[in-house]
Amino acid sequence: MPPRQPSFLRPLSLLPLPKLWLISDARNDGVLERALRRMPQGGGLIYRHYHLPPAERRARFRALARIARARGMVVVLAGDAALARRWGADGAYGAGQALATAHSLREVGRARHCAAVLLSPVFPTRSHPGGRVLGALRFRLLAARSPAPVIALGGMTKARARALKWPRWAAIDGLSPMH
Repeated sequence: MPPRQPSFLRPLSLLPLPKLWLISDARNDGVLERALRRMPQGGGLIYRHYHLPPAERRARFRALARIARARGMVVVLAGDAALARRWGADGAYGAGQALATAHSLREVGRARHCAAVLLSPVFPTRSHPGGRVLGALRFRLLAARSPAPVIALGGMTKARARALKWPRWAAIDGLSPMH
């Protein structure tokens, strides 16, 4: 039996995989429009906003997706593929979806059906203060074992991305206008 392939509206595996991803969060909500307009053409947006009630979440998604699409960005929705399809996203983010997050070798291995995996946390982050980080060496060792392309996540900023010398990275705070 062939492996189960996740389904999306426009399969991320057929789109150019962005090098830079902005992840939405409750704490960067007030600056997302500015952050999206500062992103390079062809970047990516991972829309989470779990904190909003369903109708507000969908309206916010539509507003941000319009800006992102005008910049040629890939738009991914946190949730399952069916929801992403209904909302017009390019893919879904979460376990078993187009994009998934991994924190260990086991989780990296589970990402074999993903278009890409966000490997996290590379550096200390406000999302998980005091939490264990991978660091550059462990990040590279885990990334080398990934069956899917890897996006660095966790405490990422432009300066850290340059130091890491990794082609793809994502951030919540590190791409917000306050940074």
